[in-house]
Amino acid sequence: MPVYAYKGVTQDGRSTRGHLDADSLRTARGKLRREGIYLTEILESAGQAEARTSRSLSLRLPGFQRVPALDLALATRQLSTLVGAGVPLVQGLAALADQVENPRLKSVFGQVRERVNQGSSLADALGQSRVFPDLFVGMVRAGEAGGALEQVLERLAEYLESQVRLRNKVSSILIYPMVMFGFACIVVGVLVTVVLPQITQLLLSLNQKLPWYTQAIIDLSTFLRAWWWALGLAAIALGIGLRSAVRTAGGRDAYDRMRLRLPVVGRVVRMLAISRFTRTLATLLAGGLPIVRALDTAKHVADNTVLGRAIDAARTSITEGASVARPLRASGEFPPLVTHMIEVGEQSGELESMLAKVAETYEEQVETTVSRLTALLEPFLILIMVGIVMVIILATLVPLMQITTSLR
Repeated sequence: MPVYAYKGVTQDGRSTRGHLDADSLRTARGKLRREGIYLTEILESAGQAEARTSRSLSLRLPGFQRVPALDLALATRQLSTLVGAGVPLVQGLAALADQVENPRLKSVFGQVRERVNQGSSLADALGQSRVFPDLFVGMVRAGEAGGALEQVLERLAEYLESQVRLRNKVSSILIYPMVMFGFACIVVGVLVTVVLPQITQLLLSLNQKLPWYTQAIIDLSTFLRAWWWALGLAAIALGIGLRSAVRTAGGRDAYDRMRLRLPVVGRVVRMLAISRFTRTLATLLAGGLPIVRALDTAKHVADNTVLGRAIDAARTSITEGASVARPLRASGEFPPLVTHMIEVGEQSGELESMLAKVAETYEEQVETTVSRLTALLEPFLILIMVGIVMVIILATLVPLMQITTSLR
């Protein structure tokens, strides 16, 4: 449904502005007239056209409609402040819609405000927008039911901010190796497609027998220049095929299992999944959600089917009156440190704080491990690039030196 941004004057002469969802411009004018608002300006929200475009592109670009986590964290923090200051929820949402800079999020909060104004709960209004994750909606629902909406929104903001910080740290560590790898690919590509063919013509024109390694590099260069388009299409087809396979249940399970079993990298993947799971579960429990429902939501955040089965077993164990730690330990997928701290937390009644400590520990380990891997990867990439360049240079210079020597 379209969302309209309006400015007007109320019956008592005060200026007002906000957002309204309606089937058409005429319907929007009628709604505002019935509320006693005389319009001075009404336009379709700037984010609405963008949202329609994103919906048409979402078939080709999955996840295109997602709101950046940092923008959502800032908006959640602002809403928590407004609610804590005693501002009525509808007015707080209207102020938030005006303050938010992201066009998509501005439009969404305008819609949420209208739904709340029409009598819907905040959690239901957020859920209908299909932008906010289940974790977000579930915690807001628990906060409304328990009368602790401000605290829940604050915890949500802290959770989102911690996830953004972790993602930014890992991304910043990986930037330099990726740049080095891209530069190496460009250098090798220029040597193979531009420099090497010119030297090849010179070598072939001398009608001398070339070493096998020189001939092999010349043949490789010729093949790449002739069939680069076929290799590109094959790579695209392979990527599409793998992506389609991963979307199936069996393919996704095999992919997740392979990621966990990879040497070195698998350990990082496991720690990252566990840190997300424990951080999310701690946040949900602190927000007042029942542990069974919290486990179900945290399972999806872990984003790994192998760990998800262990979490499902823990949820079943809880419904049968047993502990969470036992099925996690029996799965063999969670390190002893995690299961031991969860068990201690259950016995002492401090499960939330124990989960938060596990999350902090593993987030630090992820950052440290990725930093070490990157420190090892940088010289490794440099050596590979230098090695490839040296092979190409030697394969072309050695024949030239041999020919020059024979001419003397």
